[in-house]
Amino acid sequence: MSSNKESFARTLIFVFIVCLVCAALVSFSAVSLKPLQKANKLLDQHTKILEAAGLSDKAGKKAASINAAFDKYIVPKFVDLNTGEYTTGDHETYDERSDARNPEKSTKPKNDIAGINRRADKAAIYLVKNDEGQIDTVVLPIVGMGLWDIMYGYIGLEADLNTVKSVVYYDLKETPGLGAEVQNPKWKALWKGKKMYDEQGNVAIKIVKGGAKPDDVHGVDALSGATLTSRGVEHTIRFWLSDEGYGRFIAKHRGKLTDGGLD
Repeated sequence: MSSNKESFARTLIFVFIVCLVCAALVSFSAVSLKPLQKANKLLDQHTKILEAAGLSDKAGKKAASINAAFDKYIVPKFVDLNTGEYTTGDHETYDERSDARNPEKSTKPKNDIAGINRRADKAAIYLVKNDEGQIDTVVLPIVGMGLWDIMYGYIGLEADLNTVKSVVYYDLKETPGLGAEVQNPKWKALWKGKKMYDEQGNVAIKIVKGGAKPDDVHGVDALSGATLTSRGVEHTIRFWLSDEGYGRFIAKHRGKLTDGGLD
């Protein structure tokens, strides 16, 4: 009987030691890998912003060239969405998703057509320089509900803050072959040159089921078989270009692009 108790005690001690060692290894791995994880997350962000800016060809495929292109062409800024004015922030550490969940740092939209529940009070935007050092594009983050979950992306607008350069989605859970076709290069190419606002300054962009007419400067073909995802994209963009999103910022700065940025 005593031998069994000693054997059981030794087993417990062994299990306890193994658990301690495993916990220590997991903790060490988490701490040691954190800088790498942060670097990879930032690299992915830079890649998508450069794509939205139309600069993927200048960025290349390697991490060093991507980061170098970002530093050369991209000027991160922060905007207070409630006023449309610039504010402060660090794009490398800013977490829009965290702010959106914090009632002290976010606002509940009056017309939540994007289905996001709360919108962070400030946003990181990206001014894009050309080779002459002039700002010719602005990349704006967008977020809104698709069919299954929230979708995250960027929209690139030309210097007039109206003409679309690109729409890039990078984080979504839509159905492959249907809603996930928002990432299809052929569909993304349909956005280039479209106008977000009409002549009166109203948000006019729309997703057209059955296909937009060739002369429709505000219409983009809907995704085949993905009506709800298409509707989600339209609602997301219309939300973010309204006064609920970047509307105040765009109204203040439209037509004021300068060599140094937006006045």
